[in-house]
Amino acid sequence: MNEIMNTDVKNTLGNYPDWAQNKLLFIRELILEVASEINGTPEVEETLKWGEPSYLTEQGSTIRMDWKKAAPTQYALYFNCNTRLIETFREVFQDQFKYEGNRAIVFDKEDDIPIRDLKRCIETALTYKERKHLSLLGI
Repeated sequence: MNEIMNTDVKNTLGNYPDWAQNKLLFIRELILEVASEINGTPEVEETLKWGEPSYLTEQGSTIRMDWKKAAPTQYALYFNCNTRLIETFREVFQDQFKYEGNRAIVFDKEDDIPIRDLKRCIETALTYKERKHLSLLGI
């Protein structure tokens, strides 16, 4: 596992319930793994945005992740609602994921994560600026 260097991110994740922390740490690893597989290996900045662990690249759109007390058995990946990301994910992956409006992919605590498809979503977000002109964002 890649060490979390940003202490704010580390502290925020440490405040989640153990199960949510484990799920989000797994997704964090997927984000870093996908970034390392992209040609030109974009540098991923790990920071807090709106109090949520966030991941961004120069050529991409920010990915945030969070668990919220208001939905205690769910966690989510958030995408910029001013992009075509969620709209495209709905069209390509249909009911493979649960969506919240045009901003999030939501998982329940017991859900199996469709890793291959989620990695495609992550790659698309991390390279969004290069893909935004493509039909279905090139997925």
